[in-house]
Amino acid sequence: MYVCICNALTETQVTRAIEKGCRTPKDVYKTCGTQPQCGRCMETMSNMLDRATGEAVLRPGE
Repeated sequence: MYVCICNALTETQVTRAIEKGCRTPKDVYKTCGTQPQCGRCMETMSNMLDRATGEAVLRPGE
């Protein structure tokens, strides 16, 4: 599944970047050799990072 359509970043690529130590979407972009474009993937990346690091982010209504 694509996480970032603009940069064609897949879930696998983002997961590998996280496994390499990325802790922010900015880190993921840098590790993957890309830059943020439209920003729609930021929430998905943040959720993936939260799950990987064990940090649950509480959002209003959850």
